[in-house]
Amino acid sequence: MTIAGTEHLRQIARRVIWWKDPETTLANEPHFLAHAMTWANWEEIELIRSVYGDDRLRRVLDDPPPGVFDQRSWNYWHAKFGRTAPRLPARRL
Repeated sequence: MTIAGTEHLRQIARRVIWWKDPETTLANEPHFLAHAMTWANWEEIELIRSVYGDDRLRRVLDDPPPGVFDQRSWNYWHAKFGRTAPRLPARRL
């Protein structure tokens, strides 16, 4: 990956998980990808898919962090990968 691509990932990380520094965000790949799959724009998603690949995104759907996905994004990504969306995982308080 180029330096510009790395910096763009840091910018995405900063935007989708604004309360953490980008290095911490990118170190927790499933959490970053779930937030990106919910909040990133199309151009950002294309970069993320080129870096991480669709298999990693599918793995996030297999074991999602609770409380990150909204219903729309959850349904979209399942449809995108030809899956039936199960019930949205809920966060336990």
